[in-house]
Amino acid sequence: MRERIANLTSNILNPFLVSLVLILLLSFKSTSSTLDAVKWSLVSMAISILPVLSVIIYLLRKQRLESPFLITRKQRTKIYLVAGVCAGIGCIIFPYLGAPPTLRAAFVAGFSAVVVFMCVNLLWKISLHTAFVTASVTVLIILYGSIAAVTVVLVPLIAWSRIELKHHSPAQVAAGALLAALIAVAVFYLFGLV
Repeated sequence: MRERIANLTSNILNPFLVSLVLILLLSFKSTSSTLDAVKWSLVSMAISILPVLSVIIYLLRKQRLESPFLITRKQRTKIYLVAGVCAGIGCIIFPYLGAPPTLRAAFVAGFSAVVVFMCVNLLWKISLHTAFVTASVTVLIILYGSIAAVTVVLVPLIAWSRIELKHHSPAQVAAGALLAALIAVAVFYLFGLV
């Protein structure tokens, strides 16, 4: 039963779904109309989520990945590179497209996290599930205040699930959470959003 709950938690709070929800919330928070929010959501997803997901699906079909959630450390490098390029493109073009500051900050934070996590990945595996959830919770609290504080419960929940499934050690989930929160706070502070 514990394993089923851990699997369900990991599958629901996966990096792609968490990113999708965060993009939607940031888009609706930072724009004045529903049309603008939908536009920025679609642009953000097209730049960040879809290319990475497409590469993962392709590699899974070619049997070059064991799992869509990159359990093996060595298999993560290609995905980090794709994610870094996508986030970098977003960082470059969003100012020219007039993207809202919150989305620009999110892409800069994402790019920064990819660079840091890719460097860590050379020597050690870090929990991306925990990092995505923690970064998202941090950003939601920054933007929505105390009403978003309830989302903090998701951090220990995802950390527990990753440890329970033996995909990560306690140190790996703690490192993912800590680095993700620090990067999110630092970047949003630099954008004047904290």
